[in-house]
Amino acid sequence: MATPSEYSRSYNSFSGVDIKATFGGEIIAELQAISYSITREKAPIYTMGSPDPRAFARGKRGIAGTLIFVMFDQHALLSAFRDLMFQSDVDDIFPEFTGQDSGELAKAIAKSNSSRTAGSPIEEQESPLGGLVAGDQENASPWYTDQIPGFDITLAAANEYGALAIMKIFGVEILNEGYGISIDDIVSEQQMTYIARTIMPWKWVKAINGPVGAAASG
Repeated sequence: MATPSEYSRSYNSFSGVDIKATFGGEIIAELQAISYSITREKAPIYTMGSPDPRAFARGKRGIAGTLIFVMFDQHALLSAFRDLMFQSDVDDIFPEFTGQDSGELAKAIAKSNSSRTAGSPIEEQESPLGGLVAGDQENASPWYTDQIPGFDITLAAANEYGALAIMKIFGVEILNEGYGISIDDIVSEQQMTYIARTIMPWKWVKAINGPVGAAASG
């Protein structure tokens, strides 16, 4: 039986084609790139009699990054989070239309604007949560990415040798979104920026399908 090289057993790496991303448990196949940066406030402390800092004070930490999605025939991220509701004001404009009829958007806007009686007290409004929240709030699907509730991003890597690794970004909140297309673009992309609570760096995971490079039994 042929044996694999010892170098393939010792060093493992992963490319973008080896990595799958899940956002809140949903696999996002449109993701093209993801990045993050970690910054922290650190400042020197000076005292009289010395030009050099005596110590360094440590302050707040911030985690932020970018997401790039390829654009097909629908929004890359909202299509995956259409069932994840958030509390929206009933006076908001809900663009819930299919695009089949140009008048559907106008009807949706008119319905949104008339959903609450002008001048009526908040306590008289019907609450979707049985009085737990103010009556001018209702469950709605997000139509902007910044309306999506916080979620976790999991990156799972597996290469041809059977090596596995995983990393996670917790408490992701979308901040900005951008999109553009031109006659010179053969592929259109959506770009987003986010902030997060914490990050679990890449960790090696023990393979469950036998040793790396082992021959299949038949």
